[in-house]
Amino acid sequence: MADIKGFRAIRYTKNAGDIKDLACPPYDIISEEERLKLLENNPHNMIRLELPKGENPYEEAKSILDEWLENDIMTHDEDEGIYIYEEEFRTQVDHGETKKLRGFICRVRVEEFSAGVVLPHEETLSKAKTDRLNLMKSTFCNFSQIYSLYIDEKHTTEQRLDNLVTTTSPRYEFDDGLVIHRMWVINDKLAIQAIAEDFADRKLYIADGHHRYETAINFKNYCRENHIWCPGADYVMMMLVDMAHPGLVVFPTHRLIRDIENFDGEALIENCKEYFDIEKRDDVSAMEDKLTELYNEGKKAFGYYGGNDSWTLLTLRDISVMDGILPDKSEASRQLDVSILHNLVLEKLLGIDKENMANQVNLTYTRSFDEAIGSVNRGDSQCAFIINPTRVEEIGAVARTGEKMPQKSTYFYPKIITGLCINDLNT
Repeated sequence: MADIKGFRAIRYTKNAGDIKDLACPPYDIISEEERLKLLENNPHNMIRLELPKGENPYEEAKSILDEWLENDIMTHDEDEGIYIYEEEFRTQVDHGETKKLRGFICRVRVEEFSAGVVLPHEETLSKAKTDRLNLMKSTFCNFSQIYSLYIDEKHTTEQRLDNLVTTTSPRYEFDDGLVIHRMWVINDKLAIQAIAEDFADRKLYIADGHHRYETAINFKNYCRENHIWCPGADYVMMMLVDMAHPGLVVFPTHRLIRDIENFDGEALIENCKEYFDIEKRDDVSAMEDKLTELYNEGKKAFGYYGGNDSWTLLTLRDISVMDGILPDKSEASRQLDVSILHNLVLEKLLGIDKENMANQVNLTYTRSFDEAIGSVNRGDSQCAFIINPTRVEEIGAVARTGEKMPQKSTYFYPKIITGLCINDLNT
């Protein structure tokens, strides 16, 4: 099944500066203000490669990479290896449970989704894929890793990682203020071979990085069609994590409704009564806790906010209603919170069709509860639907059916940092 192996990563040398000032968050969550701040801290920050700017940004990234390699700002590792990566974090910024998430970064053979080896769970946007493909065509590198999960009921691989980190000191360890990052460089050929053999009968489930994986498929095909010699084109850099790892955390992405002509929130709630138990509640600040309570009870519930200091709790009475709403979908897809909200509420009751949702005409997203409430209060949105997170096991169940969730169905926290290692596809 999954074909994995080590690789000779490109990494920063000591000449570049402190690794804390060289790494960056994923490109798609960085604002322009944050980008400039990263470069102010260190002009060699990875953001110059991962999110290049200018009239010819992709050529600029290639030029910068060549310059850094020539001037010993970066260099290739001498030996092939895998890179064990760990994040220590709190589930909330100011308080909450401390967790550790650990996996390892390696090369994974690129397979078409139809092969059933690497499985997606979310829809993607064409614009993002075009950007990433242009960057790969110019630099022949993966600057950031795809985040994927695997099933290992006996946790054999996790035990191997345990043994390796207890006998080796981390190459990097730093605190970015929210997350403590650690990375170990493993060059033991026998250990790498044993881990690779663990994956002989495993499938991989993409958690984060659908655009990058589809781009890897496109890049592989591009090289073949144009007779471009690129020895690493059949592989892509991935971070692999046990699906049962206790450090896995998925946050919700809330839905914001805007620009609907003659929008009537009270009429919408009245229509929801056919399928939901409706409860008007005070104290908006208690909404998340109440939804979490129902989530832990296995119920399907949403918070509707239309302004002021009150909100409406919507609790689905009978999940079987989804059989008629999505008759061609699997049970795993029909029972997702996001499927219920999108198909039963937004599409059937509010009239926002799938194309509208995909193009974000009347629907936008935010991961922040405060931003969702603030958007309604400012008048930027007509209402907000606050939702619970998708469960990790639901992600795997949907992926195994070959189906995909709506966009923005999952938000794995914390994001994997970019810049600790680069996959050079020329090697």
